[in-house]
Amino acid sequence: MSPEPPPAAEPAAPIDPRASTPTTRRGWDLLRGHRRRAVLVAGAVCAVLLASFAVARIAGGQSEASLAQWHPPVSPTPTAAADAADVAAPATSPPDDLVSLSATGDIILGDAGSLPPRDGEGFFDAVIDALAADLVMGNLEQPLTEETGYEKCDKDATSCHAFRAPPHYAAHLAAAGFDLMNIANNHGNDFGPAGRENTQAALTAHGIAYTGERDQFTVVEVKDVSVAVVGFSPYAWTNDVNDLDQARAVVTRAAADADLVVVQAHLGAEGADATRVRPGVETFFEERRGDPMAFARAVIDAGADLVIGHGPHVLRGLEFYRGRLIAYSLGNFAGGGGTLNNAGNLGLGAVLTVSLYPDGGFAGGRLISTHMYEAGLPRPDPQQRSLALVRELTELDFPETGARLGPDGEITPP
Repeated sequence: MSPEPPPAAEPAAPIDPRASTPTTRRGWDLLRGHRRRAVLVAGAVCAVLLASFAVARIAGGQSEASLAQWHPPVSPTPTAAADAADVAAPATSPPDDLVSLSATGDIILGDAGSLPPRDGEGFFDAVIDALAADLVMGNLEQPLTEETGYEKCDKDATSCHAFRAPPHYAAHLAAAGFDLMNIANNHGNDFGPAGRENTQAALTAHGIAYTGERDQFTVVEVKDVSVAVVGFSPYAWTNDVNDLDQARAVVTRAAADADLVVVQAHLGAEGADATRVRPGVETFFEERRGDPMAFARAVIDAGADLVIGHGPHVLRGLEFYRGRLIAYSLGNFAGGGGTLNNAGNLGLGAVLTVSLYPDGGFAGGRLISTHMYEAGLPRPDPQQRSLALVRELTELDFPETGARLGPDGEITPP
């Protein structure tokens, strides 16, 4: 996508950093032992022997109960439900101690001149099970607005794109189970401050939290655990991936205010050949798009527990740093109305699910392959092409620190 010109100066709007939204809760059935009590009545001559027999049966029941153990559930396939609480839970730890998170890459629901069929009805139906988690997050790379008073692209521009979808399209995100959307990206300001305000109002009206304004972090409560989500991009109206001091400062504040911190970062070069991660600043159309490796390490050092990258429009590798997972790019998830190119690896995306302990420790995860099929709608990919690509890129870019990916996308540290 084309770079965003500097936005017009605007007065700073007050931001409520403690915005919250309801989150889904999952229950776990407990395996319990069963006791049997037997009462035997017989003649006086056998009373003592029968009583002893009854006691023995009770003790046997208690011993059987003491053998009950926690068992992790059978791993779902990439096209089945992907609740991150189901992955790699230690057998001796009650699953209720874990918080499951899911995240996607870029989402465009459609454009004013290119909306999906049936006004977007059923947009995410094929991936609802894959998204399921205690906190479901996505990157909304467009405003939800009818605003036309400001547009970043000149009328005669041929390589500039400004996207907008009707505000009622927020209902499609809610129907999919999204709890929070990142709006810090190179299209979030396509229709100026008014477009951003319309987007925030539309999301709020459908019970969806948002994050991404400058110095903002958004805290949601998940199973009595507070999770702060911080959105970043290369622009002055958002938390800035190019300003590591500012990035550290806002993440440090978020870490002081919440149990867990998730960073959503829109950064890096774009295009089919932008799959590799190397040290150094990346650019696109001469625009500085951050140093993904330096940025990810800086925010983890400041207190982040999970880093979710998007922006290159292609998948990238997975790395662990100080025990925290970094997903450098989750690719294109949805391009309604054909707004995003789905040719080759540009059509590949993923749902990342992660389970974290309340102290931020990594408990398990899974990468679920998706593909943008007809009209740019996301579908699970039975060929698991995304998994194969991410595994290859991870081995190339992070041979020592890269995540290990199992046959069904299970994620484990190196």
